[in-house]
Amino acid sequence: MTETIQIGELTIRVTRKDIKHVHLSVHPPEGRVTLAAPSTTRLDVARAYAISRLDWIRQQQEKLRSQARETPRRLIERESHYLWGRRHLLSVALCEAKPTVTRDHKRITLTVRPGSDEAKRAEILHEWHKSLLHEVVPLLIKKWEAKLQVQVRGYFLQRMKTKWGSCNHRAGHIRLNTELVKKPKDLLEYVVVHEMVHLLEPTHSDRFVAILGEHYPTWREARGELNELPLAAEVWRE
Repeated sequence: MTETIQIGELTIRVTRKDIKHVHLSVHPPEGRVTLAAPSTTRLDVARAYAISRLDWIRQQQEKLRSQARETPRRLIERESHYLWGRRHLLSVALCEAKPTVTRDHKRITLTVRPGSDEAKRAEILHEWHKSLLHEVVPLLIKKWEAKLQVQVRGYFLQRMKTKWGSCNHRAGHIRLNTELVKKPKDLLEYVVVHEMVHLLEPTHSDRFVAILGEHYPTWREARGELNELPLAAEVWRE
């Protein structure tokens, strides 16, 4: 059951889970606040805890408000695009041939037919992004299947406005946000590991945190870096 706590103008969504400790989170981009509490926690106790952490909540919200945000991409000449955490300039070439995308050290070249609109260019670039992820993700999954002693039966890539990844632990599937192609590869690896740990522990319980911490000790730093990088132009509600 989900409830809410109101502290002045601050609304905090409260969920009760099979966990031992209270977990307070501030989510990008607007600073939405959630509190996960052990199933037996009374609402007034959760409220008291939230009040004790008000300064921290406000600090996190201020950090998110000042965080850089990408401007909407128009897919035009000399526009900045990020790939694996590095900035590239886009070059658009017009040619009556099958659309292609290539890259070198500092440039991404998008070759399209004359008259192709922004939506078509975006679709071509998105498919290219997926192809780059398909080159990397299976290797990461294989590496971490051996370490975690789990099996991923399938993975999927898609635009996701709510999170960086998800896991269907019953089916053995993980799902990854194609925006991760813009982030450094070590952050992609963190998300892959995070979702694969859910095959062992479906919830964000203390056991989940312990397993993740054992196998990926720098996960908190990776999560922090991921949330400090420029947000996409879309509204994210992680």
